[in-house]
Amino acid sequence: MSPVASDATTTLQPPGRTAARWLILAVICLAQLTVILDNTVLNVAIPSLTEDLGASTADVQWMINAYSLVQSGLLLTAGNSADRYGRKKMLAVGLVLFGVASLGAALAQSPGQLIAARAGMGVGGALLVTTTLAVVMQIFDDDERPKAIGIWSSVNSLGFAAGPLIGGVLLDHFWWGSLFLVNLPVAVVALAAVLTLVPESKSREGERPDLVGALLSMIGMVGVVFAIISGPVTGWLSGRVLVSAAIGLVGLAVFALWELRVPYPMLDMHFFRNRRFIGAVSGGILVAFGMGGSMFLLTQHLQLVLGYGPLDAGLRMAPLAVTVILLNFTGLSARLLPRLGTPGMIVSGMSLLAAGLAAISLLGGDSYGGMLTGLIMMGVGVALAMPTMANAIMSAIPPAKAGVGAGVNGTLMEFGQGLGVAVLGAVLNSRFVALLPLAAAGAGSLPAALARTRTDAERTAVHDAFAAGIGTSQLVGAAAVFLGGLVAAVLLRRAERTGQDTEAPATPSAAEPAAASAE
Repeated sequence: MSPVASDATTTLQPPGRTAARWLILAVICLAQLTVILDNTVLNVAIPSLTEDLGASTADVQWMINAYSLVQSGLLLTAGNSADRYGRKKMLAVGLVLFGVASLGAALAQSPGQLIAARAGMGVGGALLVTTTLAVVMQIFDDDERPKAIGIWSSVNSLGFAAGPLIGGVLLDHFWWGSLFLVNLPVAVVALAAVLTLVPESKSREGERPDLVGALLSMIGMVGVVFAIISGPVTGWLSGRVLVSAAIGLVGLAVFALWELRVPYPMLDMHFFRNRRFIGAVSGGILVAFGMGGSMFLLTQHLQLVLGYGPLDAGLRMAPLAVTVILLNFTGLSARLLPRLGTPGMIVSGMSLLAAGLAAISLLGGDSYGGMLTGLIMMGVGVALAMPTMANAIMSAIPPAKAGVGAGVNGTLMEFGQGLGVAVLGAVLNSRFVALLPLAAAGAGSLPAALARTRTDAERTAVHDAFAAGIGTSQLVGAAAVFLGGLVAAVLLRRAERTGQDTEAPATPSAAEPAAASAE
């Protein structure tokens, strides 16, 4: 083990178990839930925002996307800051920023003000996503950590499922600003608990901040995520998408080269020589791919194919999240991990996730009953695979870099979910257009195709074409997730056989400051 990793282990891990660790976990999960909810809750308020603020379609898109763009661009930088300046301190700063920006969003009087407030919430959200997972790694030992990470990861599923429901309830009784005001008491309670209960931890001092790396990572991630967000709106071959994607990919490539040369890298690229890390990273992207793409498809399936309203559709997607939460809170994943091992857990979980997607495609085309079976299977798969992935990623990175590890995990989730929507959405559109009857040929969406029809038979044919496109996309997603699980498991199994499953290799530059400090 390198000097840095060894020192981090002895200085960052508290002796024994923190007495209030489960209470701390509850608090940071509440903060994490608020961050996840703000990724989804605003969608139901679009009509109100358009009417009350006079927002255009472009304004609404920026209100929604400003949050995710800023958050995804800052995840690695936020994680590095937490490692350097203290995870408790950055967690507190994130809560303050998130609360203040939420208040600004609730009081916004124009689209521009709301967009700026949402961007501020993204800054706070990036700090919360990275520091909450880093604190979990800090306060739980090896025996309890899998269960704690399982509970932490289940918050993601709860947030995606509960966002539209909570938003709908609030809008039924209050104005759209209530969607943001509910964040304030959560932020205040969480801040008080963090300052009182959470122990401080940070990596060794002496490393200089990697400002160039932070800038390059932000340019790269924002460019790629903006291209993924813009693709379904402007077309995948539009100038906006191609230019944004090119800037993002070039930015990430230059970031990787810079990190290999700088003495104090923000993200040690030598981690990518670790087969355990690579296996967990590839699996994590594809789990997020399956979840992001399936949520995108399921929403349209329930509303546009089966005919449910937004609130009813949200309620019918709830069994997936409920299954994940119940299994993670009972510790099933943590109990199975010693028996099946990390590769076995990932193969089992991703196979069940793929089977659930396939079941929805084959059995849920005409009724909710067939879909329910698939949703439960997906929930079991996510409950097994997602916390195992997060634990594998974090375990492959030295404790001194726990914040960066959490940033990597969060970045993978953002990228995988966006990629799932992009790829499976493209499959849906191509299949739908190919199956359209002549009367609706050339239409690029279901509403546009229906507008061109004149008879009931033509409308039925358009609906059937859309349903077929949904089913094909779900099967493509199932195949990708299943194959990804096999690849990830093979890489992790090889890592275990070669003894690379416990630590990432340290670079010479990472070891130098430790030696100098020891002198």
